[in-house]
Amino acid sequence: MKNFETLVDATNDLTKRGYTANLSLEGDTIDDKSKDIHMTADDFEIDEFYRFEGQSNPDDTSIVYGISSPKYNLKGILVNAYGAYADDSSSAIAAKLHHQQVSNNLHGSDRPTE
Repeated sequence: MKNFETLVDATNDLTKRGYTANLSLEGDTIDDKSKDIHMTADDFEIDEFYRFEGQSNPDDTSIVYGISSPKYNLKGILVNAYGAYADDSSSAIAAKLHHQQVSNNLHGSDRPTE
């Protein structure tokens, strides 16, 4: 996984690599409003994510996700709050986003390669 100084650096890099859809979390779906696409948890994969702490408050954290969907033939970026301002939804979408973060923390890039 790459390291970026800022959220803008991460989104710019993802955009250069083809993550062009502007995605938003809307309750039980992740949406590309420009194409009227509403993805459920089974419709997308989290390819990568980057966490950024707020400059003045560590509880003010955002996460940038690189998301792809073969079903809808799209790659996009989702920026979501984490910590004090996080969406506390219990939807399958929120569970999938959270699972990816926990899995990476438990099995991160420091694990031995085979």
